Amino acid sequence: QVQPVESGGGLVQSGDSLRLSCVASGDTFSRYAVGWFRQAPGKEREFVAGISRSGGSTNSADSVKGRFTISRDNAKNTVYLQMNTLKPEGSAVYCCAMTIIVCVATTVPEYGFWGRGTQVTVSS
Repeated sequence: QVQPVESGGGLVQSGDSLRLSCVASGDTFSRYAVGWFRQAPGKEREFVAGISRSGGSTNSADSVKGRFTISRDNAKNTVYLQMNTLKPEGSAVYCCAMTIIVCVATTVPEYGFWGRGTQVTVSS
């Protein structure tokens, strides 16, 4: 069973950049599409960005389009989320999730394997 583990979170100022990483073990990494979700206190978990198994297709939420980029390196079993021009409303726990669904899934129920998350805090 695949197990994703996130890293790269931290405390930054508004306008700064961060790169999150999601490393997976336990199964063939390239069999899985991967998504990033975030959850702020008192709010529902929301889709941020997703990438297909090969990396040829990506999707992202309107709120992060043009600022966040998702990519993957199947040789390193890793997916990255490059976050630029961070805003205070982006403060949340960011979780990596994996699915065997072929397309780029955007909803929580479509993902069966979840990491514990990494905290991102953006100060104003």
